[in-house]
Amino acid sequence: MATGKSGITWADKVRKEKIARLYETDARGLRDDELVDDVGYALYVRCVSILEVTEAARGRAKCHACGHIILHGAHRDEVLHCEKCGWEITWAAYKKSYRQKQLFGGAALQAFKDFVARFPNAQTYPQKMLLIDTLIHEFHWNLIRGNGVLEATRPAAANLIDCGKLADVAAFLGELSSR
Repeated sequence: MATGKSGITWADKVRKEKIARLYETDARGLRDDELVDDVGYALYVRCVSILEVTEAARGRAKCHACGHIILHGAHRDEVLHCEKCGWEITWAAYKKSYRQKQLFGGAALQAFKDFVARFPNAQTYPQKMLLIDTLIHEFHWNLIRGNGVLEATRPAAANLIDCGKLADVAAFLGELSSR
């Protein structure tokens, strides 16, 4: 979790080495319950951050002191004031707290929502592994202008895995798929 000057905390991306280790042990037929939970809950808190940022960008910011939802108009100098606890921040500062952290859900929003809804209820190693695998191999699908065709334009893993550039994420996903 990274906390900026604003005191706002967002979950970090998950280290690719940890995910690679999970896939390697799984490919060898070994079930590491501790590792699957570690990776799964790291992805879970990252997805929660993505959902919170997406809602904030849509006018429903979470108070980072008490969790109350603050409705706002997303105007740069607007002060977000929590009526419940008094916490305040400008919209510009709130927005800056998540800028360039790849925390906006975009076209993969439903995949992040599904994971947050389902992972805590997964009981078995195979259930957890399937949810993790489905999430990190999800792609953002966008309607390409002009030709009306849906096309996979970006892996959701770019929002989730600390891998570097988009090409590095794609290469890493290819490595995982070959295990």
